[in-house]
Amino acid sequence: MKVRNFGRAAAAAVLALTLAGCSSWDGMSSRQKATVTGAGVGGVAGAAITGGSVLGTVGGAAIGGVIGDQVGKR
Repeated sequence: MKVRNFGRAAAAAVLALTLAGCSSWDGMSSRQKATVTGAGVGGVAGAAITGGSVLGTVGGAAIGGVIGDQVGKR
């Protein structure tokens, strides 16, 4: 039971850090914005898919950030 709550807290922390990174949104390039957005979406998706697993949340954020970075190149 405690592990599940920790996973949810980790997902919330990743989302909060992602949003904190957006505080300088105006000074970011479109590639940086795509990376931050991808990491946020990936973290939430990873948490949802794995039932709040910390590894799933962090892995989803990392994969989403890489995908966002590649999409932002265009």
